Amino acid sequence: MAFTTRVWSAGKFFVLLGALAATFVLFTLISMRVAIRAREVEVPDLLNRLPNQATALANQRGLTVRVDDQRRPDAKVPAGHVLGQEPAPGVTTRRQRSVRVWLSAGPRSATVPLLEGETERAAQARLVEEGLELSGVAEIRSAAYASDVVVAQDPAAKAGASNVRLLVNRGQQGISYVMPDLIGVDGERAAALLREQGFRVTVVGSTPYPGIPAGFVVRQSPQGGFQIDAGEPVSLEVSR
Repeated sequence: MAFTTRVWSAGKFFVLLGALAATFVLFTLISMRVAIRAREVEVPDLLNRLPNQATALANQRGLTVRVDDQRRPDAKVPAGHVLGQEPAPGVTTRRQRSVRVWLSAGPRSATVPLLEGETERAAQARLVEEGLELSGVAEIRSAAYASDVVVAQDPAAKAGASNVRLLVNRGQQGISYVMPDLIGVDGERAAALLREQGFRVTVVGSTPYPGIPAGFVVRQSPQGGFQIDAGEPVSLEVSR
């Protein structure tokens, strides 16, 4: 009986010892977890900020900023602002970690080619090949240059830029006409007369009109009475 009592007492002792050991391990793990979590922070969003702004924001969370030496062109992010970062915004990381950022070089800059003397279409194709943007087209009408030819550009050839404006000649200013009322006139004959005066005429077939022979004008654009210049487009809709 005394032996049984001693065995039972020893068993309770070891059970108690095991419970204490388990409790110690559990609290140790919890403490380590809390300590690790206390050292973790969420990476802030540094995009589109200047380097000093990004550094100040990162420092508030115990992080440092490392700026990449290589800048990358971007049409949307201004030059000198943060274009990208690693780790990404919102990622959880440890304190004292450095966040790598790279800055924008601004819009891509290329050497502007000589476009004067080129047709407008050829000039636009050349700009696409060079990675440049056409920012605008101004027009003149002059007999000194061929029609639809680039007579000036901004910036000039060999300059560094990301976009170019063109000045294009649309041909000599023609004589103004008053658009006649062509409703009910034979469409093909009306188109031939207008083309002789330099107009660009399009004849479009329409649905059948009861009582109107095929080929006669039923609609026109511009309408009769409007002032137009030679070379302007004219659309005629005829019955069929």
